[in-house]
Amino acid sequence: MINTVNYKDAPIQETPHGVDVRKLFDSEHVQVIEIKLMPGEGLKKHITPVDVFFYVLEGTGIVEIGDEQSEVMTDQLIESPKGIPHRLMNESDSPFRFLVVKTPKPTASTRVL
Repeated sequence: MINTVNYKDAPIQETPHGVDVRKLFDSEHVQVIEIKLMPGEGLKKHITPVDVFFYVLEGTGIVEIGDEQSEVMTDQLIESPKGIPHRLMNESDSPFRFLVVKTPKPTASTRVL
């Protein structure tokens, strides 16, 4: 049987960021999360205990990793090594949607700064 997930059917998770966060896949090896930031929204700066990459599905946004910032847009992939503070922000007038892939699946919690 083929398992499919529509992000619109996934429940919004309660997180310290207070934005639309939906867990799409969760196995012992990897987590895949979809985040939608509306104009003016952003994630709080945080540190993950595992490597993460972001894949932009829609819109443009700002990614901050360590002391560096860059504008990112649809169809770009961004690497974020474990232990480095990071956040993403939407300073545009349109929604900014991206996938977050954490690998391996974290066994410790993300730390909000």
